[in-house]
Amino acid sequence: MLRLLRLLLLPLLGLIACTALADTPKPVFGVVLMHGKGGSPDKHVAGLANALRQQGVLVANLDMPWSGRREYDADVASAVAQVQDALATLRQQGARKLVVAGHSQGGLFALYLAGQLPLDGVIAIAPGGNVAAGMLHDRLADSVASARSLLAGGHGEEKTRLADFEGSKGRYPVSTTPRIYLDWFDPDGAMNQDKAVQQLPASLPVLYISPEGDYPALQRLRQHMFDALPANPASQLLIPPGSHLEAPTAAIPGILAWLGRLAAMD
Repeated sequence: MLRLLRLLLLPLLGLIACTALADTPKPVFGVVLMHGKGGSPDKHVAGLANALRQQGVLVANLDMPWSGRREYDADVASAVAQVQDALATLRQQGARKLVVAGHSQGGLFALYLAGQLPLDGVIAIAPGGNVAAGMLHDRLADSVASARSLLAGGHGEEKTRLADFEGSKGRYPVSTTPRIYLDWFDPDGAMNQDKAVQQLPASLPVLYISPEGDYPALQRLRQHMFDALPANPASQLLIPPGSHLEAPTAAIPGILAWLGRLAAMD
């Protein structure tokens, strides 16, 4: 009951924590928000999107290729273009500072995007989905090998049944083309977390969020991953209460306060 009450009070606490964001006539933020693997814009990130909008932040809450509805229907380059289009729209709507935020796989992709696009900040919420190591790499090695074989055999554009893995549901089937699958699951590709972090510009502030109750493997990595970020005085490691799935809501006060500090730096 105490945990539930604490989560219900978080949006109110966020309003108190971010008076600098709400009351100071600073640059308007535009935030592109991305859900986690198999998710959607109206699930775990919806509360965060609403809280940001209530504070005057312009938000594009996107349905990304890894959603439950889309099931990897587009490659990495198409996903980058989708985010670029959303950022351009936010700029047209009046945003003068642009931030990319994501939860779980969306958090890892946010880190990747931060090395590809000109941004004013990145928010990685319980980032996960590293294809280069750990359980995800091991559980999907046979599916990656199968996709490579199909691609080499000239079947790279034919939809087939391959596999994905997520901590709360285990291994499950996805239907996509071998070419697109490898674009997301190649251990040396976009979802290699170490490579993504190494490509971040030192000028970019990062809010790295790792909830207290995150998956054990992600808890063990939190300090290592934050320390691997380029040194920036505005970067922060935030450890809110809650589980992996609760992280976007649990982090609302910290996210709003961090944006307020970025606004005050101008």
